Amino acid sequence: MPGPARLVVLVSGSGTNLQALIEAVADPVYGAEILAVGADRDGIAGLERAERAGLPVFVHRVKDHGDRADWDRALTASVAGYEPDLVVTAGFMKILGPGFIEAFAGRIVNTHPALLPSFPGAHGVTDALAYGVRVTGCTVHLVDAGVDTGPIIAQGVVEVHDADHADGGEALQERIKTVERKLLVDVVGRLAREGHRIEDRKVWIPA
Repeated sequence: MPGPARLVVLVSGSGTNLQALIEAVADPVYGAEILAVGADRDGIAGLERAERAGLPVFVHRVKDHGDRADWDRALTASVAGYEPDLVVTAGFMKILGPGFIEAFAGRIVNTHPALLPSFPGAHGVTDALAYGVRVTGCTVHLVDAGVDTGPIIAQGVVEVHDADHADGGEALQERIKTVERKLLVDVVGRLAREGHRIEDRKVWIPA
């Protein structure tokens, strides 16, 4: 029998998605293990969560490298050293370079706080709210060379309330995060246990 799927998780901030994954992999039935957690900055709560869970961590700050290409090579080498089956970018706020994407093509899982292909980029929540949508949500997708353009795996819908316009979308963002954490855990577990294939931009997970 094959062992659990090997995960490396990349974070940039509080690490709430990481925490959800840490709790999920504690159950052997989930079918995955986290080998390490990487970050693009130090002193963040996400790394503290990893260390409390006893996970190895590594940090590659862009400013510590000669250019973005050097940073990408260093990040790629660190992740590749763990030979992961999947790389999960859980609130990782840097655009991955072509070398990284090529090294782990079809195996990088990302979340986005909008219903792609609508409202890609760093401001998915506020862009959707400004457009006047009545529903928004989150997307779990595979990463490709574009910005939030990779094949979609799963989506969750969140209703927009009139009051969300008054607080700039803060409450909406929190509701999206709640759905996002559950969806990410579900998708990563399914990918870990069942595997996947990509055909014509569609991600197929065996039933």
